[in-house]
Amino acid sequence: MARHGGRGWYGRVIAAAVGVTAVAAVTSVWSAQAGQSGGGPAAPGVSARPATPKAAPVSPSIVHASDGGAHAVNITIDDGPDPVWTPQVLELLRDNGVKATFCMVGPQAEAHPDLVRQVVAAGHRLCDHTVSHDTGMDHKSESYQARQILEAERQITKASGGVRPMYYRAPGGAFTPYSRKLAASHGMRPLGWNVDSKDFERPGSEAIIATVKGELGNGPTILFHDAGGDRAQTVAALRTLLPWLKQQGYSFGFPVR
Repeated sequence: MARHGGRGWYGRVIAAAVGVTAVAAVTSVWSAQAGQSGGGPAAPGVSARPATPKAAPVSPSIVHASDGGAHAVNITIDDGPDPVWTPQVLELLRDNGVKATFCMVGPQAEAHPDLVRQVVAAGHRLCDHTVSHDTGMDHKSESYQARQILEAERQITKASGGVRPMYYRAPGGAFTPYSRKLAASHGMRPLGWNVDSKDFERPGSEAIIATVKGELGNGPTILFHDAGGDRAQTVAALRTLLPWLKQQGYSFGFPVR
């Protein structure tokens, strides 16, 4: 999977907010969750803590397939929630009777819990997209990866009112064997994509539409964004693509678990 260039904006915006205090807090969360008995991989040097309830493990392999069958697509929406664009995306999904998977950045979810709960109430699924959206996290330590994944999981779950993310998508596809196993041990299936709409680059709605139509043969999981800048082109493209996909006989599903 190709990485997205120029997407370090979350790191710059969030780094100041996270700081040393947040790192300490995340480490505490991590040590309470990742080291529990029967759970997933623990970061080096951290002792196991008493077990606490968590989601059942799933496969650590990166999923692309749809539970909707051979002629279904998975709509996935990354980087939100955003108070401007997420409501517009939700409205389009509702109007077209489509369910999607929202890959949320932890601090965004924490800042907009009302939107997270709207996503859940509408029947969409949640996905952990880390704390800082660091596309180079596959070159960082295991303890760093654990903090990024598990703190975002906590933030999203809290914002949703207790609904846990069902998937984990590494920023830019920066998965590692460790991060995949850790996410799976917390009930989050690693989630890839087959069609990159390129909407993050804002090439124009017609270009986004053409990219999706041209790459549908690659597989069912399509990547869009509802945050990280002006997403008007994404909204416009979805307004055309969702009914077009239905006209072509596609159904809409979720990534298999």
